[in-house]
Amino acid sequence: MKDILEKAARIKLLIFDVDGVLTDGSLFIGDDGQEYKAFHSQDGHGIKMLQKYGVRCAIITGRTSKVVEHRIRNLGIAPELVWQGQHDKLQGFAELLKQTGLQADEIAYLGDDVVDLPVMQKVGLAIAVEDAHAFVLKHSHWQTPRAGGRGAARDVCEMLMEAHGVLQQELESYL
Repeated sequence: MKDILEKAARIKLLIFDVDGVLTDGSLFIGDDGQEYKAFHSQDGHGIKMLQKYGVRCAIITGRTSKVVEHRIRNLGIAPELVWQGQHDKLQGFAELLKQTGLQADEIAYLGDDVVDLPVMQKVGLAIAVEDAHAFVLKHSHWQTPRAGGRGAARDVCEMLMEAHGVLQQELESYL
């Protein structure tokens, strides 16, 4: 874990996939074609806490959804750091590098499926949710204790805050 925390201490941007990471991967589609997703409130609060300490958050997702737009607005994620409809996630990643001026080793990525691997192989800290595909787990630096859409994003946010030396301070601020 010491090696993971050393990598995590360098992270300035955390990229999330959406389906299977910020959600449990279920897609609810109504008869009218409207898509619905369920997000975990603890994940959302973790993202807000992490951003408070200067670690920016971004989204690269293969699907396009208005629901994601609403969620990122609620979480305070900058719209220019959100890439939807990215079937080639490396394109979104390249744009994020250019836009932020960050180096790849200053970026972490949280994914769950093989489509996330091209970006996961480029970043400084590749993280897989607990219920990720076995091949993704094999190629990640760290695995969350909880599943996607069930607190995995919160696990990552708190681990990054711990590595940056601010987790205890943040938690105690609620006392």
